[in-house]
Amino acid sequence: MAELTSGSSLHVKSDRSAHSPVTRAIWFRQLDAYPATAPKLFYLAIVVMATIILYYQLYVGGAVAPQILRFYGMSFHFYVYILVAANGIGAFTSVLAGFADRWGRANMVAYGLGVTGLLVLFGIPHASNEWSFAVITVAIGFVEGIVLVATPALVRDFSPQLGRASAMGFWTLGPVVGSLVVAVVATNTLDHLTAWQDQFVICGIVSLGVFAIALFGLRELSPRLRSQLMVSMRERALVEARAKGIDVAQGMKNPWRQMLHADIIVSAFAIALFLLVYYTAVGFGVIYLETIFRFSSSQANGINNWLWAFDAAGLVVVGIISDRLRVRKPFMLLGGLGAIAMTIVYLMQANDVHTGYDTLVWISSVLSIFLALAYAPWMASFTETVERRNPALVATGLAVWGWILRIVVAVSVLVLPFVVDSVTPIVQNDQVITQAQALVAKDPKLNAVVEHPALFNELAKYPNPASIPPALLKRAVDEIGLSKLTAIASDPNLAFFKQHAAQLASAQQALEQSPGQWQTWYWVCVGGQIAFIPLIFVMAGRWSPWAAKRDLEEREALVTQELAELEHVGTAT
Repeated sequence: MAELTSGSSLHVKSDRSAHSPVTRAIWFRQLDAYPATAPKLFYLAIVVMATIILYYQLYVGGAVAPQILRFYGMSFHFYVYILVAANGIGAFTSVLAGFADRWGRANMVAYGLGVTGLLVLFGIPHASNEWSFAVITVAIGFVEGIVLVATPALVRDFSPQLGRASAMGFWTLGPVVGSLVVAVVATNTLDHLTAWQDQFVICGIVSLGVFAIALFGLRELSPRLRSQLMVSMRERALVEARAKGIDVAQGMKNPWRQMLHADIIVSAFAIALFLLVYYTAVGFGVIYLETIFRFSSSQANGINNWLWAFDAAGLVVVGIISDRLRVRKPFMLLGGLGAIAMTIVYLMQANDVHTGYDTLVWISSVLSIFLALAYAPWMASFTETVERRNPALVATGLAVWGWILRIVVAVSVLVLPFVVDSVTPIVQNDQVITQAQALVAKDPKLNAVVEHPALFNELAKYPNPASIPPALLKRAVDEIGLSKLTAIASDPNLAFFKQHAAQLASAQQALEQSPGQWQTWYWVCVGGQIAFIPLIFVMAGRWSPWAAKRDLEEREALVTQELAELEHVGTAT
C-alpha cells in the first residue's frame, strides 16, 4: 500500500513498524523512500568498508604464502588446489546471490562478514594441518562468492547512472584496498611478528569491528524502488512515485532467462580474462617476487603497496572523469591497450633476476593505473548493460558475472602450477638457498658449488676423495679447475654443501626454469587482455561524449515533463 506525502515524495509502507527497534536494525533493513545524500553516502561507505574487509580476509594468505607452504610442508600444487576449490565454490554461491533480487542484499553482506571474521580470527590460526586450513579457506570463499554479487548490487541501487562510474570506482576499492591493506600490514609487521598466523589474527579483529558497523548501520532500498532505472538524482521523486504501480513479482519472472543474453555473458567473460594478471598478483605476486628476484616477504609486499595504492587512486579518479564525460568505452579501450603494453614490460623483467626494487615499483604502478582505467568504467557499463535488460534483476545479472569470473579464475589457477612447476622446490628449500648464498657472500670461491650443483651432488656421494671415479674427477677438473677444486675441497663450509647437495641441485634447476615459466604465464595474461578489447563493443553506452550529452538532454526533457505532471497531480489532490 502506498500514499503520496508532502513534497511529492511517495513512501512505500512495509511491515517494519510491527517489529522492535533492535529487530528492525539488525534484520528488517529496507528503506521505504530513496535516501537523501548524507545517509546514502553513509550506506555506500559501509558497503565499501565491508568489501575492503572481505577482500582483506580473502587475500591475507597471499602475503604469507611461502611461510604457509613451509609451515605445513605443503606443495605449491596443493596450495593452488585450495584456491581452485575456494574460487569454484565461490562461483556457485555467486549464483545463489542472484536471489538477492528477491531476498535483499544487506543481510547477506552484514552476516556474511561476521561469519568470515570468525573464521579468520579463530579458524585459520588454529588450523592444525593443511586439510583443516583448506576447509576453512574454502568456507571463506563460499561467503565471498555471495558478497561479490551483493555489494555491487547495493552500490548500483544507491547510485544513479550519472554517478555510477564514481560509485563503482569506490566499490572496486574493496578488492584493491583489501590487497593494499594486506601488503601494508605485512610490510610493517612481518619483521617482528614472525608467525604467519598473526596476519590472520589482525585481520580477524578488524573484520569483527566492521561487522558490528554493518550489522547496525547497513540499509537497502525496497524492491519497488531498486527495480527502476534512475539516471540522475532529479529522478528521485519519479522513482518513488512510480514505485506505487510496480508489480515486483511480475518483473522478476524467469530471472535467469532474462539475464542469460550474449551482451551480459560475453562482457563477463571479457573482464574475467582481462583480470587474470590482477588475480595472479593477488594470489601469487609475493611468491613470484620472492622466487624470481629473491626479495624478502616484507620487500615483496612493499612493492605491492605501490601497486595497490596507485590502483586505488586510479579507480576513484577515473570513475569521476568517466561520469563527467558520460562515457565508459573509451576508458576501457585505453586501459586495455595500456595494460597489454605494461604487462609485457613487466614479464620481460624476469629475464634479469637483478632487476631493482624501484624498477619493479614503477612498472607495477603504471600497470595498475591502466587496470583501473579499464575496470571502474567497465563495472559501471556492466550494470547499465544489465539495466538495459531489466533494472529489477541487477543482482541476477551480477550473479552471472560473479559465476563466470570465479570459474575463469578457478580454471586459470588450476592451470598455473602446470605452467609454473618450479615454485615448490624453491619455496621448500628457501632456507638452504639463503644459507648457501650467505656462505658464498663470505667466501666467493664457493660460488662454484652453487653454479654446479649437479656436479657437487655427484661428488658428495663419495666421502673418500680417493674413491671418486676417474671420469667424474676429470669432469670436475674441466668444469671447475684443479686449483679452485683443491681449495674448495679443504674449505670447512663444503660440509654444508655436501649435506644439502640434492636440495641445492633441485632448487638450482628450478631457479633456472622459473623465469621462463613465469613469462609463459604472463603471456597468457596478455592474451586475456587482448581478448578483452573487441568484447567492449557489445556493452551498453556511447563512445562519444557529445552523443552521450544529447541522450542526457533528451532524458532530462522527459523527466521535466513527468515532474510537472506529478506536481500537477499532487496539487489537484
